[in-house]
Amino acid sequence: MTATIRQFRSFNRPVQLLLVNQLTINVGFYMLMPYLAGYLSGELALAAWTVGLILGVRNLSQQGVFLIGGSLADRLGYKPMILAGLALRVVGFALLGFVESVPALILASALTGLAGALFNPAVRAYVAAEAGERKVDAFAAFNVFYQAGILLGPLVGLALLGAAFRWVCLVAAALFALLLVLQARALPDRRAVTDRPAQNVLADWREVLAHRPFLLFSLAMIGSYVLNFQVYLGLPIEVRRATGGEAGIAVLFAVSGLLTIAGQVRLTAWVKARWTPGQAITRGLVVMASAFVPLVLAAGTRPGAGRDGWFGYALALTPTLASALLLTLATMIVYPFEMATIVDLAGTGMVGTYYGLYSTLSGIGVAVGNLLTGLAIDVGRDLGVPALPWVALAVTGLGCAGAVAVLARRGQLVNDRPPGTPAPVAARAGG
Repeated sequence: MTATIRQFRSFNRPVQLLLVNQLTINVGFYMLMPYLAGYLSGELALAAWTVGLILGVRNLSQQGVFLIGGSLADRLGYKPMILAGLALRVVGFALLGFVESVPALILASALTGLAGALFNPAVRAYVAAEAGERKVDAFAAFNVFYQAGILLGPLVGLALLGAAFRWVCLVAAALFALLLVLQARALPDRRAVTDRPAQNVLADWREVLAHRPFLLFSLAMIGSYVLNFQVYLGLPIEVRRATGGEAGIAVLFAVSGLLTIAGQVRLTAWVKARWTPGQAITRGLVVMASAFVPLVLAAGTRPGAGRDGWFGYALALTPTLASALLLTLATMIVYPFEMATIVDLAGTGMVGTYYGLYSTLSGIGVAVGNLLTGLAIDVGRDLGVPALPWVALAVTGLGCAGAVAVLARRGQLVNDRPPGTPAPVAARAGG
């Protein structure tokens, strides 16, 4: 934690504000969203398909609009889009606490998703612009604050649930309202700096879509998002199968968050001093693939073994916990260099647009990947081959690592310089 605090203090005021901004955003989001499905299906007694529709609308309204949000950030400035997203979250979360009709709930869910599509690309582009050549360090710190919000949010929400779900919604909305006021007053205006000729949004999109190295990198990284999302899909299913309960799921999230908070900054410094960005991403993806090996080895264990006392529970949870730890470690290695590589590929002027398209592609990939993962889990169970989904995910991770390694070897990751090599003058000027 000392290294993280020292790193935080080393950044300028806008970056510090953006890090606190992301922490608060995640606290507000995760104090509500993990409990929304239970509220909809329990207190409001909605059918499962209706709950799925409401949650799906939120995801679609965010992932499908990322590209538009990124383009608007490049054109209108980063601060206006951050403020607009925060304002929509205030409205969306407040509505969730007061409305009960399905159309109104769908509207509230859509507003919360649209909010993320507006501020997420803008925040990342702003961090990259302010951090300059220190963008890898900045995104390492960003991940610490991001994960801290995920760790704290559900605990705050759980405490408020004792009163009523409405209070969870109102406190979350109040957090976003407070953040909106503070960012409006304290966050400096920042626009994309570019010497590119002015053109319309469609021309911007065509230009990004024609950027072959960026598209290849984006496609190569999609599988990593599918693997990472298994902490919400595959690993909870495996916890229930292996232990016969759900208490272990909270353990996975807690250990993952604490590991990131405690080790992200030091790990990134260690990796940056020894590996090129391409090597860091490639090797991190190999670690990500290996995260599913413990589940492959444990696939034959009997269901519900965790009911045999605390020792049996711990033993049954161990493979899934090992997978969660390896996934977290892999993300800690990959994320800062992944974000910095997007900036390097984007150059100047359209970083928000590049982040927007990257997030849209990864969102589509996660949706498809989750469907295929769920099918693999069902098929593996029906065929008596329970290791099938975990083997498929491990192979996917290795495929992603191989694809990124090829791009790095061909020099298509732009800034894949050995540690200690000075940056070109043009690259320094772009920060």
